[in-house]
Amino acid sequence: MIRRIQQLGATGLTLCSRLGLSGLFLLRTVFHRPKILKLLPLIIEQIYFVGVLSLVIIIVSGLFIGMVLALQGYNILERFGSVEQLGQLVALSVVRELGPVIAGLLFAGRAGSALTAEIGLMQATEQLASMEMMAVDPLWRVIAPRFWAGVISMPVLTAIFCITAVFGGYLVGVEWLGVDPGQFWSNMQASVNFRDDVVNGIIKGLVFGVVVTWIAVYQGYYTVPTAEGISRATTKTVVFSSLAILGLDFVLTAFMLGGW
Repeated sequence: MIRRIQQLGATGLTLCSRLGLSGLFLLRTVFHRPKILKLLPLIIEQIYFVGVLSLVIIIVSGLFIGMVLALQGYNILERFGSVEQLGQLVALSVVRELGPVIAGLLFAGRAGSALTAEIGLMQATEQLASMEMMAVDPLWRVIAPRFWAGVISMPVLTAIFCITAVFGGYLVGVEWLGVDPGQFWSNMQASVNFRDDVVNGIIKGLVFGVVVTWIAVYQGYYTVPTAEGISRATTKTVVFSSLAILGLDFVLTAFMLGGW
């Protein structure tokens, strides 16, 4: 019994230590002495890597999510004679919840895992140690550009996902199932509020971008410098990011809807 309590205490202390280390790591990354003119080209390069190269999976997934949502929504609304509300259903579902959450999960699976693997490989091949020996701070040269690129890219990818999903819903609802296009767009415009729906969705995307990129660069920077260590760090990035997105989505929704 005492041994189990000791193991539980050791696990708690380890968890608190890692949380504190990750928090200090984030503070050092965010509040590092800025060198904007030198940092900007690095950020742009990483935006292409984590943002532009993620466009394909974001657009394709958004299109099919919107199509499936419209098809399912039409079958449900038809029972109550309210198929003209299909545009409202698709837009609110995507903008408020599905867009930020699914885009965040896709971002974690594609960009987050790639960032962890890349930084972990640099750690394993001692590239980061070589930078320190040459008086180049790895946090400024490697971590900060990738972190800020993820923070900038995620809200943009969320917006693109939502637009594509609405277009997919339009294709199925209007072009295939025959919903009146005027009712589709007018009900959508009347029900979607820019501040309460669109802005809150972008805020969710921004928060998810911060958390996912933070987890990805932290796991890569502190990975065990072996092939097995990089593999475990990459897996942890995807798992921890997915759980963080789902948990934060509940918290943010509670705050935005006034439940807290």
